[in-house]
Amino acid sequence: MSYSNLVSIKILFLGEIVDKNGVFTLKATLPQLRSRYAPDFVVANADSATGGAGLGVQHAVYLRKLGVDCITMGESAYYKVDMTEFYPKCPWALRPANLPYEDPGRGWKVFQTPKGKVIVIDLLGQASFARVHADNPFKVLDYILERIQKEPGQERALVLVDFHASATAEKLTLTEYADGRVSAIIGTHAKTLTADARITAKGTAAITDSGRTGSILSVGGMDPDARVREFMTSVRSYESGGVLGLEAQGCFIEIGDSGKAEHIENFRLPCKEKVNERARDNQKD
Repeated sequence: MSYSNLVSIKILFLGEIVDKNGVFTLKATLPQLRSRYAPDFVVANADSATGGAGLGVQHAVYLRKLGVDCITMGESAYYKVDMTEFYPKCPWALRPANLPYEDPGRGWKVFQTPKGKVIVIDLLGQASFARVHADNPFKVLDYILERIQKEPGQERALVLVDFHASATAEKLTLTEYADGRVSAIIGTHAKTLTADARITAKGTAAITDSGRTGSILSVGGMDPDARVREFMTSVRSYESGGVLGLEAQGCFIEIGDSGKAEHIENFRLPCKEKVNERARDNQKD
């Protein structure tokens, strides 16, 4: 990837939003995160935002109104029928680029920010997703980067990759493969914030998993008692999201005028507001 004539840009990436309580958490904490980091561009993974699995249209629109510039998804991209039909009208939401080309929506997009262009690419891992069969993310990344290079003006854009994958080895391998070819590669899906935020040898910001936005005193952001019952009985539990220990997790990235990463740090910001009945009523189901 060739870079020139860029100014530095600050990107805020919020870890996977889980359930409407995660949406509540984002609403409560995003103003403070903006004050702390003054980001030029905000990205949030919302693969579990609606009912803990997928994203509904109302949440997609609501997150945009709250100030999320780009929503990324994962294996649950098509779990909600209304969102599946809405993708063509929702240019700020991306589904994985390595799902079938004919699927609704787009897997990557050029966003214009006050500091210049940012290209976000959404990729899905191949390990442990039995219900979804994605193409090879390595080859799809090559294809997209080649297309970017051929488009006038886009060759100078910053490229951020959300790699929504289950296996740590797959995430680390793609990070190595993309080193120096993209500005940042952020892992999602595990919903557990990792401590390995780093700048790679060739100047790519990377973290294995950006955590979650929602309940931390839970199982993956969902009600822990229901999850225990599920494991004890083998009966699927359609539980609600956890309400204890709400916090926003994610990472903050600074990309220099060379297109290479200059700084990355993870963050945990507790939500001081409590989920009550009025707050619940204000959330979009």
